[in-house]
Amino acid sequence: MASAPVRVRFCPSPTGNPHVGLVRTALFNWAFARHHQGTLVFRIEDTDAARDSEESYEQLLDAMRWLGFDWDEGPEVGGPHAPYRQSQRMDIYADVAARLLAAGHAYHCYCSQAELDTRREAARAAGKPSGYDGHCRDLTDAQVEEYKAQGRTPIVRFRMPDETITFTDLVRGELTFTPENVPDYGIVRANGAPLYTLVNPVDDALMEITHVLRGEDLLSSTPRQIALYKALIELGVARRIPEFGHLPYVMGEGNKKLSKRDPESSLNLYRERGFLPEGLLNYLSLLGWSLSADKDVFTVDEMVAAFDVTDVQPNPARFDLKKCEAINGDHIRLLDVKEFTERCTPWLRAPFAPWPPEAFDESKWQAIAPHAQTRLKVLSEITENVDFLFLPEPVTDEASWAKAMKEGSDALLRTAREKLESADWTSADSLKEAVLAAGEAHGLKLGKAQAPVRVAVTGRTVGLPLFESLEVLGKEKTLARIDAALAKLAA
Repeated sequence: MASAPVRVRFCPSPTGNPHVGLVRTALFNWAFARHHQGTLVFRIEDTDAARDSEESYEQLLDAMRWLGFDWDEGPEVGGPHAPYRQSQRMDIYADVAARLLAAGHAYHCYCSQAELDTRREAARAAGKPSGYDGHCRDLTDAQVEEYKAQGRTPIVRFRMPDETITFTDLVRGELTFTPENVPDYGIVRANGAPLYTLVNPVDDALMEITHVLRGEDLLSSTPRQIALYKALIELGVARRIPEFGHLPYVMGEGNKKLSKRDPESSLNLYRERGFLPEGLLNYLSLLGWSLSADKDVFTVDEMVAAFDVTDVQPNPARFDLKKCEAINGDHIRLLDVKEFTERCTPWLRAPFAPWPPEAFDESKWQAIAPHAQTRLKVLSEITENVDFLFLPEPVTDEASWAKAMKEGSDALLRTAREKLESADWTSADSLKEAVLAAGEAHGLKLGKAQAPVRVAVTGRTVGLPLFESLEVLGKEKTLARIDAALAKLAA
């Protein structure tokens, strides 16, 4: 069959907040589609009514938009294979299940959970595979009637062919599964609800998906799905078996797989802390893939131009929050100043800002912003970096005070105040010279001399460039804060 245009899908379940592993999967599918000028299908797998919620569905759409992902078919966009929510496709799954049963590719299984558990334990004890043993594969009419008389309601189970299944994984190379390790499996619950094992491949078939790029945790289901695809092709439901690529696990602390329950996995956490979408995506792309050996920071467009799933490494990738922050900081510095100031806006307003709205001074913010941009790892850090400008008094960190205000600090501050009184307040360099001169008068280098001044004025030992900060704050407020620090030292 001739090579078809690339069609990939991203098909999350709306259960809770999106997590970074899910985002990495979406990113690789999106980048693969865009690299090949293909189609990204965004599909919602919401057949589990007990776990799915409309709120989570809306969060998924919001997350996709925030990350900058566009999709060619799916919710809000439509397309030739609508609907794109599985909860609206139940008639399709019921029809396919009935056709699989009629063709002998599936059968009714009446085994109870207790019977299954007992036989599995016996198989394990005998050192045999513990999957389904085919008990109901070839029931007689009399056996079926007996089960029905007992009031048993069957599930529908797919009949796996007695053959070895081999396929070439785009990430892992050639993989082989033998029949004894891939037993018959359920595709429809006893209550008639279709299972993931049916709906996912059926949708991929009907939506003509050419490449399935998904997490490594789904690798064991692939031989089952390949067998189902062959049956669907025979029934005229599918045209081809897609190519599969299984992405490496994302590992968290202690080399455990990062799970939804791990705080650092929540996408909302990164949004609230002020990660840039482009910074987060840059880092997530490095979890299994790289642009080049010597370039860790790149744009989404650069990734799309270079991305091929065959370059993804199969080994587990460890999520390193510090590196994620560092790369995000690099992306903050790639912004032009105007965009940087706009992106900081949420953290300069309620509820994040500790100052009242009327205390915010736009001219001071515009003046300090270029200096702040060189220091931040995440946008939320802007609040405490500039709060000294907009609060009537600095928020003093007691550890910083204790570290900076050593014996003799009062004398240094008095000298610094005297020098600053006569400095040129339109020049940060002039303010630096004033503090440098004060330090020399007390036998201190600039680093030691400026620490008490910084804590007196900003409340902290670490922050934005000091002399530019003093210039923006202004002479009157700076000297008043030095006076207040002297009074505190005297007390």
